[in-house]
Amino acid sequence: MCGRTACTLAPDEVSRACLYRNRTGRRRQPRWRDGDADKYKPSYNKSPQSQSPVLLSQRHFDKNAPADECVLASMRWGLVPAWFRENDPNKMQYSTSNCRSENMLSKKSYKVHIFLNHPREIPAEWTGWKLLTIAGLFDCWTPPSGGEPLYTYSVITVNASPNLQSIHHRMPAILDGEEEVRKWLDFGEVKSVDAMKLLQSKDILTFHPVSSLVNNSRNNSSDCVQPMDLNSKKVSDSSSGSKMMMSWLKSSTPTKRKEPETNEKNEESTKKLCKSPGALKQWLQGANKAPKSSV
Repeated sequence: MCGRTACTLAPDEVSRACLYRNRTGRRRQPRWRDGDADKYKPSYNKSPQSQSPVLLSQRHFDKNAPADECVLASMRWGLVPAWFRENDPNKMQYSTSNCRSENMLSKKSYKVHIFLNHPREIPAEWTGWKLLTIAGLFDCWTPPSGGEPLYTYSVITVNASPNLQSIHHRMPAILDGEEEVRKWLDFGEVKSVDAMKLLQSKDILTFHPVSSLVNNSRNNSSDCVQPMDLNSKKVSDSSSGSKMMMSWLKSSTPTKRKEPETNEKNEESTKKLCKSPGALKQWLQGANKAPKSSV
């Protein structure tokens, strides 16, 4: 289902954008796990096996840490389970970029029973769109012959909301709001069966068509996420595959989101999916503004 995402914030901006509330309601800013900030690379076109920022409980790394204390880690997209016995993770035969919420606990690949929130970043500047927080699963795999542990994750999917059904019958499981994020991550207080209830279709996304440039993961520029006018523009890739995609997009009549008033710099960072402007306004009022670092 989900094969591309975008995450263009610098590491320090990701940390500020992932402010969360603990059990007492206190707002906290997560730190990066040692060395992980350097592993994460901002990109307009992230594909499976790329590194993305993941927010999870610090207790997964330190058993003495409070369960409601969160930390940022860089993980590879595409879950490699701990039981995988090959020395090369690329030999994993299962497709684990996404997992269906309905049967993820019964599938062999996903029997990890650990939950996290994968913040897939689809906003841009501090005055732009809000982070899209999505539920996921992760695991830690170590090569049988020894070596550095590899942390990987899978995006959980649910049935698509009505406004997205013309695009695909599935959508990511979105955690809407700080309270849902807190419950999903706090496995010390919230049982798995209760956390699973958060995995629901939510009609809170808008969307727009983009160029077929995203089909090649080597393309990494703002052109990958810029909205396209299907009636007046031609895709840069004139292959038969992209022509079929254009025909499909025209027939499904996607809904365009209303663009916010932005300067030229902000326009370069427009994203494919975003939270509604109403949610953005509430978030911006509670977040501390900070200058943007160079990428």
